[in-house]
Amino acid sequence: MKISYNWLKDYVDIPFKPSELGEILTNTGLEVEGIEEFESVKGGLKDVVIGKVLSCKKHPNAHKLSIAVVDIGDEEPVQIVCGAPNVASGQTVPVAKEGATLFPADSTEGFQIKKAKIRGELSTGMICAEDELGLGNKHDGIMVLDDNALAGSPASDYFNIEKDTVFEIGLTPNRIDAASHIGTARDIMAYLKHDGQNAELRIPPIDSFKQDNNSLPVEVSVENPEACPRYSGITLTSLKVRKSPEWLQNRLKSIGLVPINNIVDITNFILHEAGQPLHAFDADKISGNKVIVRTMPENTDFVTLDEKERTLTSNDLMICNAKEGMCIAGVFGGIDSGVTENTTRIFLESACFDPVFIRRTAKHHQLNTDASFRFERGTDPNLTVYALKRAALMMKELAGAKVSSGIIDIYPEPVPDTSVEISFKNVTRLIGKTIKEETIESILESLGIEIKERFEGGLSLLVPPYRVDVTREADVIEEILRIYGYNNIEFNERLNSTLSYIEKPDPEKVVNTVSDLLSSNGFREIKSNSLTREAYFDEKDSSVVKILNALSQDLSRMRKSLLPGGLEALIYNINRKRNDLKFYEFGNCYFHDPGKKTDNPLNSYSEEFHLGIFLTGSYTLKNWTSVDEEVSYYHLKAITEMVFSKLGIDLSNSDIREVTNESYDQALEYSVNKSHLVTLGRVSKKMVQLFDIKQDVYAAEINWDTALKLHKKNRVTFTPLPKFPEVKRDLSLMLDTGIRYEQLRNLAFLTEKKILRKMDLFDIYDGEKIEKGKKSYAISFVLMDEEKTLTDKQIDKAMMRISKAFEKELGAVVRGA
Repeated sequence: MKISYNWLKDYVDIPFKPSELGEILTNTGLEVEGIEEFESVKGGLKDVVIGKVLSCKKHPNAHKLSIAVVDIGDEEPVQIVCGAPNVASGQTVPVAKEGATLFPADSTEGFQIKKAKIRGELSTGMICAEDELGLGNKHDGIMVLDDNALAGSPASDYFNIEKDTVFEIGLTPNRIDAASHIGTARDIMAYLKHDGQNAELRIPPIDSFKQDNNSLPVEVSVENPEACPRYSGITLTSLKVRKSPEWLQNRLKSIGLVPINNIVDITNFILHEAGQPLHAFDADKISGNKVIVRTMPENTDFVTLDEKERTLTSNDLMICNAKEGMCIAGVFGGIDSGVTENTTRIFLESACFDPVFIRRTAKHHQLNTDASFRFERGTDPNLTVYALKRAALMMKELAGAKVSSGIIDIYPEPVPDTSVEISFKNVTRLIGKTIKEETIESILESLGIEIKERFEGGLSLLVPPYRVDVTREADVIEEILRIYGYNNIEFNERLNSTLSYIEKPDPEKVVNTVSDLLSSNGFREIKSNSLTREAYFDEKDSSVVKILNALSQDLSRMRKSLLPGGLEALIYNINRKRNDLKFYEFGNCYFHDPGKKTDNPLNSYSEEFHLGIFLTGSYTLKNWTSVDEEVSYYHLKAITEMVFSKLGIDLSNSDIREVTNESYDQALEYSVNKSHLVTLGRVSKKMVQLFDIKQDVYAAEINWDTALKLHKKNRVTFTPLPKFPEVKRDLSLMLDTGIRYEQLRNLAFLTEKKILRKMDLFDIYDGEKIEKGKKSYAISFVLMDEEKTLTDKQIDKAMMRISKAFEKELGAVVRGA
């Protein structure tokens, strides 16, 4: 939310510089996230001065150019070559001096004025046209100014260039009362009063409001009072839609709004002044002269102001005429309801809508407007009529309008003030400091909270409806504290601590240990959102957790894998020319089991903690000591085994099977005691294409909950080194694609029980050079006899038995050993 410093000063006297005010706002709960300077003309016409043309003659080498000698207030006049047809001696003109930077009206980038020779003649500066200064769009000649302007005086003074400071405030959802300049000024006033200064909040008066005639009555009915507690309106006629005055345009521009016309600009001005959204309907387009607040039938089509057709739900509150919908209430206008340059009569709406209805509609249609932002959080029902009168008075002044009806105000059940009681004892207890009772009362009164009654040890209060967040004693105490000042609460030097038992191993410590391990091996940790896109999952997958009231389609599912987030991080970096990447991430994944029978529906949902590892590009960067080496399954497997080795987990006894699915082209899945431990392999082409990644990606995803359970069982024991050497042999096998590595592993250990110690798959190939329906495996075998050294004959015999078992049982073809 943007707040203008100059605009604030219309409502309260501020004795502080903008930087000081920014600190005060932050200390009172309105965190200032940034401060920027605003100028009504970009660049502020810096180094542009008023000049007097002393003489003017034709350029000797160019018939369309002139040479002017101009007094710009310096000791000596300057010579300027000018191409404007209307330049003449005796004129008063705006001059951009050497070094000035101009921002033309039709350009987003500026250009600097430099000393130059033009057709052989020296030119120092530039006599400017209106568009060159950013003051308008005319370029038919230079600007000729009033002769009373003093040579050398700043052009910014002559053109009344407004300069302002704008605060970017990170408004929390509970502080919608401060989502306006008057709301923010109220906090400043409360701070100043507490600081001992004399400060008053100046609310623009509306006493002069009166009805001019009754020529345009409009019938209003509210069919859904639950969704619209208060609806107010008024009609205005004889208005002229035109450009807003400069002061109004500058107010809107300072907070990032684009001026449109005087009527729309006034409604936007009131919104940001008082916090009350308004909507102006072209009265000539209100069929039947009726305004009806109601919901429409399910699946009704409606075209909004952005020319998009939207399908309504039966919960979408609409502002309708006698025939059709005109506006999505509190969210967005319709294509035919708005004010145009031909509009002369309007119906002006000022309403209070139920936050739940507005939030549901805004999220469903993916619409986020200034109006919906305020209605979603709760507006002041007592502000609607004031905002109408204030807007009507401005329209009378700036558009020549006449008030042509009485104020229509449908408010069947007025919202009462909220009654809250506080005790001084609880104020001291929650704040941690005793604050004088008179100070507490002064702060509350300055915030607009009425003291209904004083009783022994406390106060009975009435909180106005615009403070939608203040409903409990703790809320009131928070209000007292933020004005009193968080920094005014002294810290107690005494430190209290509670001893607690942490279960061993400490899960957080284990995570940090593995994080350090991966980071020390060149990996970078990433953090991705637990909410992710619907497109990443199969629509028929019932195990995916769906968000019922999703913020957007991009955040409509809860992740069941860390892989999509990892791929998003990879493509983000690849698009920024970082192709060689090694990432890891710890995070929760979420699952739904719709078939689980349980009395509590929540029990069908579960979550697991996972570790994801992602590799792509080159594993080692090419330099004079090493070659460029692309990442492979081997690198991924080595890193994964290194993690398990650090945790003391032995993978030799795990069940291993090959998997191919939507996520992986080739992968191995490790399980221990039927509990899934890890899946690692090459990410499928379909998956990487979904993210527009054009290089191979290898990923591993570890079920950290399973890994931690195995880590708990780890006991460090001493085992003497084997007395006899190990022997390693490799086999290259041609297999049917349906054969899994797990089958090979089980068969090998069943065939050679005595001396086979380890078995590892270190390469897989299924490319074009191999028969269709086949794949190639390269497997290493480690053999050892604990009682003697193995002979070549024993080794060959063992490998022969394993090879024949593969050929007989699995139809393998041994290609080499």
